[in-house]
Order: sequence, then C-alpha cells, then structure tokens
Amino acid sequence: MSRSSSFTPKLILCLKDYSKKTFLADLLAGLTVGVVALPLAMAFSIASGLPPERGIFTAIVAGFLISALGGSRVQIGGPTGAFVVIVAGIVAEYGYDGLVWCMILAGGFLIALGVARMGILIKFIPFPVTTGFTTGIAVVIFFTQIKDLLGLRMESVPSEFAERCIALAVHIDTINPVAAALGLGTITVIVLTRRLFPRLPAMLVGMFAATLVAYVFQLDVETIGSRFGDLPRTLPSPRLPHFDLGQIRSLVSPAFTVGLLAAIESLLSATVADGMTGNRHRPNVELVAQGTANIASAFLGGIPATGAIARTATNIKSGAKTPVAGILHSLTLLLLLLLFAPLAKAIPLTALAGILIVVAYNMSELHHFVGLFKAPASDVVVLLSTFALTVLVDLTVAVEVGVVLASLLFIRRMAEVSSIGVITREVRGDEEEGADANAITLRHVPAGVEVFEVQGAFFFGAADRFMEAVRTLERPPMVLILRLRSVFALDATGLHALEELLKRCHHDRTTLVLSGVHAQPLVALQRKGLCDRIGEENIHGHIDDALDRACDLVGTPRQRRPNALDPAAESHAGGRNSVDQKT
Repeated sequence: MSRSSSFTPKLILCLKDYSKKTFLADLLAGLTVGVVALPLAMAFSIASGLPPERGIFTAIVAGFLISALGGSRVQIGGPTGAFVVIVAGIVAEYGYDGLVWCMILAGGFLIALGVARMGILIKFIPFPVTTGFTTGIAVVIFFTQIKDLLGLRMESVPSEFAERCIALAVHIDTINPVAAALGLGTITVIVLTRRLFPRLPAMLVGMFAATLVAYVFQLDVETIGSRFGDLPRTLPSPRLPHFDLGQIRSLVSPAFTVGLLAAIESLLSATVADGMTGNRHRPNVELVAQGTANIASAFLGGIPATGAIARTATNIKSGAKTPVAGILHSLTLLLLLLLFAPLAKAIPLTALAGILIVVAYNMSELHHFVGLFKAPASDVVVLLSTFALTVLVDLTVAVEVGVVLASLLFIRRMAEVSSIGVITREVRGDEEEGADANAITLRHVPAGVEVFEVQGAFFFGAADRFMEAVRTLERPPMVLILRLRSVFALDATGLHALEELLKRCHHDRTTLVLSGVHAQPLVALQRKGLCDRIGEENIHGHIDDALDRACDLVGTPRQRRPNALDPAAESHAGGRNSVDQKT
C-alpha cells in the first residue's frame, strides 16, 4: 500500500460500492444518533462553562469532518465528557479566545501524530492510567453538576475540587426542592427508559419530559433561556482571535493534554467500534481527521471534539454501515438547530445536570476501577496516583505522571525477567524450533485449532501486539490454545487483554485453552477470577495436555505424544522452571 493510499478516508473506500439499501440504513442511524447527540452537546458545553450552542456547533462541524475524513466506518465525533474538566479550566484562565488557540495547537499536534504514523503508539498507554484519569474525570463532572442538579443558590463554584466540595456543603441549605426533584426525576426517566424501552433515545426522553413538566406547571427552576438567552439558529461566521505569543506559549501544555485526550478517546472509540462490527479502522487517518475537525471547530465557535464511544455504539446498534451515517448525524443536528433553537430556552438546567450525572456514572467504569485492585500492587499505585491527581490537581499532570510511573515500573519489571520477546503465532516449519523438544512443529495440531505463544513479559506493550496477532485469523477457530510458558509476569493490561480475548472467544464460540502458566500469572488470573471463567479443565501444564483437550473438543482422536523430553532443549527454548514442562 502506498503512503498516499494509506491516508485515504474510509468514506472514499465505502462510496465505491455504495447502494440504496446501505443509504437507507445509514439514514436511519444518522437520524437516531443526531437526536441522541443534541442534549449531550448542550450539556457538555454548559458543564465546560460555555453557552450550549457551542456544543451544538462542535457536533455539527467536527462531527461532519470526523466522519468525512476519518479512518473508521462508523465513528461518531463531537464533544465528550473527557474534555469538560480541561476545557473548563482553560476557559476560566484564558477565556474562550484562549481555548480557540488551544484547539488549533491541539489540532496541529493530532495531524502531526497522524502524518508521522504515530497512531499505533497511543495504544501503548497503560490500562490503569486511562482508567484512573477517566474515573477521575467522572468524579469531577459529578461534583460540578451538584449546584444545577439541586438548584443551589451560589454566585460561583470554586474550580479547585476541595474548595468546591466545601462550598457545596456550606450552601446545601439553599437547595431548591423543585429543581432537585426535577433533576432526580430526569435521571430516573433516563434509567427506566433504557431498561424498558432500550431503542428510544433515553437522554432526549428525559430532557423532553423535564422540560414539559417545568413548562406546564410553570416551575421555578433555572432554564437555558434564563441563563444564556435564546440559541442562535445558524452557524457562526469563521473568526480567529487576536494572536498573543505569550499566551500561546502558556497554552502549549493544556493543548498537549487536549490533543492527547482526543487521540486516546478517538482511537479507543474506533477500537470498540471494530470489536462491534468486525471492521478495522486506520488510526493515522483518524488522527488527521480529528486534528482537522478540532481546527475547524475552533474557527466556527466550537469546543474540542473527539470520537464519542456511546454515540458510536448507538450508531452501530441503529444499523450504520458507512461514514455517511455520521455525516447525516451532523446534518440532523443542523436541521434541529435551524428549526427548534427557540424552544431550547425552556430546557431546565437541572435536567441537563441530570443527564451529565448519568454520563459521569457511565464514564467512571467502576467495575474496571474496582477490578484493578486485584491487579499487582504496582498497577494499583499507578491507578490511584492518576485518579488522585486528576481529581485534586490537574488532568495534564495526572496523565503525565501516570505514564511516567507506568513506564518506570515497566522498566523495573523487564529487568527482573530473564527473557524478553514479542508475541508470535507459532508457525510450523520454523527452523529455530528444531532444538526445542516442546516445539509445536513436533506435534500434530488438528483442524479447527490455532496455537499462539507469548514470549516474554505480558505487559501493556505486548498486550496490544497479542490482540493484533489474534485479529489476523481469517475465521474463528473451534479451539484457541494460548501458550504462556515464557510469560513470567502479567500486569493489569495483560489481564484486561486476556479478559477481552475470553469475551471474543465466547462471542465466536471458541474455547480458550491455556498452557504453561507460571506462578505470578496464575495468581493474577485467580485473583481476577479468570481461572473460573476459563475453566480448570482448559488450563494445562504442558502443551501435549492442551492438545489432548483440543482434540476432545473438536472430536478428533488424540495423537501419540513425542518421545521423552530433553530438559536441556526445554531450557534452551526459554522455558526454564516452567509449569509447561512435562513432569
């Protein structure tokens, strides 16, 4: 593939064989996700300290460009909760003009990453780091919405977390019972709608219900109109604020954070989409599109944008086939802005706060956060450090410290293991395996069985390469044997990769069989509860036992085992002290 063709947007490739049937599927999905995106766009903008229309502008402009130029078939772009904390801080310190320059710098950073083909490196950020700052952001968002949710009478809310909590506690006696009931009612409607009518846009239903109740009964609650006035009915004219070199220099650090967050969340969203659809996204194309979209959003009065996981999932579940669905989602939002902008002023702010409370809960991924406490102690330290710094200090510091801590721990672990390797799929006919008495080349692998081997420590760098290797399979096998005889250490991201592999195997009706698990990985698997989910009958000490189990599963006779093993040969193969040795 040439360099130029590798940066071709997915839209161009999809339009080559586009049909009327595909368009109708994309149209339904685009209309659905466009309606879903409307309350979220306004809520994220208000939570960032800006008027609601800026979120809508972002969803329209950035959403269009991310779909038109991106590397994913079904990615939906727009404002997300991940940016709320950092954007609110930038606006408070530098104003909206400072945010514009920050977005332009971040967009340039994203384009440079894509052009330099650095998209693959984003995947190497450790799982405890991303979980720590994501949960931390969710906590901060939750506390920023308490004022509007309960209708507290406060002139301003402190930006520092500890001071904000104290201020909320001091003013708790100013609660507006009507606003609190309406906000909590919005949350209840969203939860019940998702449970009872999962195909309906729950957040839009909650917002509409709260607005209708407030209007009909003339409730004394603050609305979009009372705080921000009427929403504009058109997109703004392009503008660029005054250039201040001193301010630009001070914006480099927050711009780096915005760019890094956009890269991480967009590629994570695209990866989730791949898992739901079976497609493969182009990370470098996606980064270039994200950068272009953020620059355009800055010129047209928007806020930072990235791939939105929840809206992307909604797009897929609604039947989207190509990026046309994402383009139609942005056009739907534009139509809603043109037709219904005057009605938006009646929306209660407590309803939007309730929506963001639900978003914060979904963002927190508490099951992942709590589950990481079963990981090695060093990963727990990285998790808690990133979480605490996000909540108490600054998101930029949290990400930087989290990555540095994880890197240092990775280096220490690598120094403690005797062999380091990459993830390889064992290929029959490898001449280097001739001296290995436990080599797969000496054994018969029945049809319907695939054997993969991990060599070296199974850390966050290797985990991604392992998942890439598994994706090379043309069709799901009946049995997947994973050899871990050379894996002496397993961290939280490795555990997460194994858990995702197990989910994929269950989805594909593939039985996962482990062979040669050492002490530290075995303890980590047991603490995570993966041993029970895999099944004791599918965890074996030697490759021959694993192959026997595979033969039983695929319904073929067990094969005669090779001659007695040569311990020296086993040691030469990197399996010293391995549970994978035959005893």
